[in-house]
Amino acid sequence: MVVAGAARAAANLPPAMPQAAGVGGSTFFDVSNIFLGIAGCCAKTTVAPLDRVKVLLQAHNRHYKHLGVFSALCAVPRKEGYLGLYKGNGAMMIRIFPYGAIQFMAFERYKMLITTKLGISGHVHRLMAGSLAGMTAVICTYPLDVVRVRLAFQVKGEHTYTGIIHAFKTIYAKEGGFLGFYRGLMPTILGMAPYAGVSFFTFGTLKSVGLSYAPTLLGRPSSDNPNVLVLKTHINLLCGGVAGAIAQTISYPFDVTRRRMQLGTVLPEFEKCLTMRETMKYVYGHHGIRKGLYRGLSLNYIRCIPSQAVAFTTYELMKQFFHLN
Repeated sequence: MVVAGAARAAANLPPAMPQAAGVGGSTFFDVSNIFLGIAGCCAKTTVAPLDRVKVLLQAHNRHYKHLGVFSALCAVPRKEGYLGLYKGNGAMMIRIFPYGAIQFMAFERYKMLITTKLGISGHVHRLMAGSLAGMTAVICTYPLDVVRVRLAFQVKGEHTYTGIIHAFKTIYAKEGGFLGFYRGLMPTILGMAPYAGVSFFTFGTLKSVGLSYAPTLLGRPSSDNPNVLVLKTHINLLCGGVAGAIAQTISYPFDVTRRRMQLGTVLPEFEKCLTMRETMKYVYGHHGIRKGLYRGLSLNYIRCIPSQAVAFTTYELMKQFFHLN
């Protein structure tokens, strides 16, 4: 749900929203959260097979570690059936709504605090607020992400967990109680800061620069306010995709580190990967950069770039629909 939150946040909406005709600001928030939450569920279900394969490749699952992206996508249904591509998707669905709502609300609060208390505005306050909002949402929903990864890493016939509730109970009982759900939090936070921040910053910058220097070529009058220029739809998609690609590339090694730490005792090399530094050192030492720290990045581009492009564009269109320009 980073994408949906990014789309909402990148629009740089003021703390006090103007009311649409017949639609109050709070109603817009409620409706947009519901719509984007449902859209997020649909989008995540669509790319769930890519998410599952990414987890398997990142952590070098012994059944698939010798395969590439597309060969793994073909191998999973052959070994585990087509439903095997959707392992862990249930926990992701549960996580989407609170993640997006927390990130959006946190972004607005952080942005207001940074502006009023620190006197910072413009692109910098978007970057700072976006990073802080992303980290806040991650921390609040992190246990569900851990459970989702554990379920996704399981292979048919070798199940440690029978479902979401069983996974929660087992991790709590065998891995140090509540702290067991926060393995890998540090690389997650360190990765979220550049991901969310760069994503917000890049899209907002591309949008403002494009409309400033080539308004006729790249922009068009907003359908709800002819005095306001908005990016043309295909330019919006392009800017969102570029923002996603840059953010993913910068933060990806942290994502690989996080996944391996989240799997904990499931991995045979568990004791060699207790900290972020040990995990990165292990992955780099045994697999290198391309097949280790950046394993599965191409899959991430396929999964995230179009998703983020659509999310940013959806939010821009929604603003026009509710007459918020």
